[in-house]
Amino acid sequence: MYRRLDGTRIVDTLERLRQRIAERFPGSGLERVSGDLLSAASESMARAMELRRHNMPLRVATWALIAIIVFVAVEALLHVRLGLRWEEFAGFLQSSQAIQNVVFLGLAVLFLANVETRIKRRRALAALHELRSIAHIVDMHQLTKDPDQFLGEGVTTASSPRRTMTRFDLSRYLDYCSELLSLTSKVAALYVQDSQDPVVLDAVNDVETLTTGLSSKIWQKIMILDTLETSRRLT
Repeated sequence: MYRRLDGTRIVDTLERLRQRIAERFPGSGLERVSGDLLSAASESMARAMELRRHNMPLRVATWALIAIIVFVAVEALLHVRLGLRWEEFAGFLQSSQAIQNVVFLGLAVLFLANVETRIKRRRALAALHELRSIAHIVDMHQLTKDPDQFLGEGVTTASSPRRTMTRFDLSRYLDYCSELLSLTSKVAALYVQDSQDPVVLDAVNDVETLTTGLSSKIWQKIMILDTLETSRRLT
């Protein structure tokens, strides 16, 4: 059933993409970026698996506090005589030290219950920040790869970037960048596959929005290249 992302398949796809980039553009910066993303994907698989596990020490402490609360509450109720009127019972509740203890223990339970979520959230957000940075690095690599170099217009300057790629190579380079961005968003999605944390979900959506926007710019360049190639064949 294809209802879950398979981290192993994502890593395998990234490995094949890295090999394709290495064969087409050996020693390039894009090859190194693809290697970094591959490493990040492997680490994300391990992190996502770790985040799915329960923090047993915290859970044991939480259940222990709950048991203490129940014990204190039951002990307090046993001191109340069955014949007491409601006014006397209410006064007992307000003045009882046991009730105060129950309140404090309840707050402690709420704190411990949220500690595990905060720990997992912090780890996931740190990993997603790394993926967001990789997406920006991919965008930096395609920044100067413009189709207008094939128009033959304008004069290069001393500070102009080197443009030695053929039209086909440039198309492949841009396509590789788009694939890297798409796979970056897929790696990010691993962190919410078994989590309902709204903060982490928003962060993953931000990564997906970022990679989709960057990929759209790249595909505009690819479409321009295709238009130029079509025009060249017609002339």
